Amino acid sequence: MSFEVRADAYGRFMGRYSEPLAAQFAALADPSPGRRALDVGCGPGALTAQLVTRLGTAAVCAVDPSPPFVAATRSRFPGLDVRQASAESLPFGAATFDVTLAQLVVLFMTDPVAGLREMARVTRPGGMVGACVWDHSSGGTGPLSTFWRAVLDLDPSARDESGLAGVREGHLAELFAAAGLRDIEPAVLSVRSTFANFDEWWEPYTLGVGTAGDHMQSLDPAGREKLRTRCAALLPPDGPFEVTASAWTVTATA
Repeated sequence: MSFEVRADAYGRFMGRYSEPLAAQFAALADPSPGRRALDVGCGPGALTAQLVTRLGTAAVCAVDPSPPFVAATRSRFPGLDVRQASAESLPFGAATFDVTLAQLVVLFMTDPVAGLREMARVTRPGGMVGACVWDHSSGGTGPLSTFWRAVLDLDPSARDESGLAGVREGHLAELFAAAGLRDIEPAVLSVRSTFANFDEWWEPYTLGVGTAGDHMQSLDPAGREKLRTRCAALLPPDGPFEVTASAWTVTATA
């Protein structure tokens, strides 16, 4: 799946959901001043911004495997320690951070359990490890649910995001347990976004971001138009309309 895209493309695709989600996720983690925090899979910096606001630039580090996202986050937060790295191989010593968080990342890890173990390794004993993932389960309430419903209506054999790690109820907590984390606390966070009309909703799907973008790129023009028509049939015919998106969330002790 493609995250080798411009940061502004990702922002147009997911930012209207990920930015308010980051505010809620940071509030749930509630890192206190004087703590050090790591944002794993920072993307263009939605959660990073919340951590910097709470703790200051010197107390926050961020990593992401995508060079465009690393560059965007460095530009957004001058002086911040932002490194290109995957969750499964974090470039920090053991017990470096008090809080280590991953927003909308576990589902894209090559090895989610290994990634969570790495997050625990770089967190001091007794510190917090947390993650959140959209509800992409079949019939779920994630931000892309309408899109994938339309895809499957047209092609029941299409591969959606329902099989990815952590996206069904309870699975994220299971992954935390498999990684050896303790005091596992699940929660659900929900955000809302209003769209002026269908075209505003549809346009981000044409930008080639993530699994949805990969599916769009696999279609010929006729196939894209069929999908567009089916999506339009599943949404209110006149704007504005609101989309509510829910995320499975877990915090635990390292």
